[in-house]
Amino acid sequence: MQAAVAEDGLGLPPEFSLVALGAIDGTNAEAVRRAEAGVADGTLIWAREQTAGRGRRGRTWTSPPGNFYASLLLRPECAPADAGQLGFVTAVALREAILDAMPEAGGIELKWPNDLLAGGRKLAGILLESRLTGSRRLDWLVIGTGVNVASHPEDAGRPATSLATLGGPPPVPVLLSAYGRAMAAWLARWREEGFAPVRLAWLRHAAGRDGRLQARLAGETIEGRFADLDETGALMLELPDGALRRVLAGEVFALPG
Repeated sequence: MQAAVAEDGLGLPPEFSLVALGAIDGTNAEAVRRAEAGVADGTLIWAREQTAGRGRRGRTWTSPPGNFYASLLLRPECAPADAGQLGFVTAVALREAILDAMPEAGGIELKWPNDLLAGGRKLAGILLESRLTGSRRLDWLVIGTGVNVASHPEDAGRPATSLATLGGPPPVPVLLSAYGRAMAAWLARWREEGFAPVRLAWLRHAAGRDGRLQARLAGETIEGRFADLDETGALMLELPDGALRRVLAGEVFALPG
């Protein structure tokens, strides 16, 4: 049973239509259901709590009340190959929104491909889901975002943190409003100027830039220096022999030294 939450005065930009819910299985799951039902571009699903939240690769995303859970439904007119750029658009916008709502948070870094870190610990994550039409065009794309605001899991398998740990966290509706403004602005810029300004903004705050990384890929694990983010959003690693390796998908970890 979905419980609606009345929220007025959030100041969301007109590009977005808010659906505010109480407890839901997952905002991405709800956004996908609505996408399949034909709802419009710009529908923003926000929930107080998720009972079956998911992260990348099917991982559980612990989702108690007090944290930020939202999913944005888009119907972008772009090639399917370019859809992944929207993960970087979201990361840049979400970082900007967090600092707008809580300036003292400071020092938030962006981890390839979809995490936000504070003090090297996971603060937020992004999950993209999409569907192609029969003609191989993008029908819809859902961008899920989760931010640890009031609490963070202690048993997540990797270090996590929350805005409450960093200071006085903002009310979740304030963060939602800031996210809506930042996301609308960065989406407009991406549509007008392409990926280049997004890439530069992401690199300015990239975690581990020029440092050593380990990338766990399908069937192999490689190590190298974080050399760049290419024009498609792929991670460029400089291997020990000087060759550049383009990483499109995988798990990436910082190495000491």
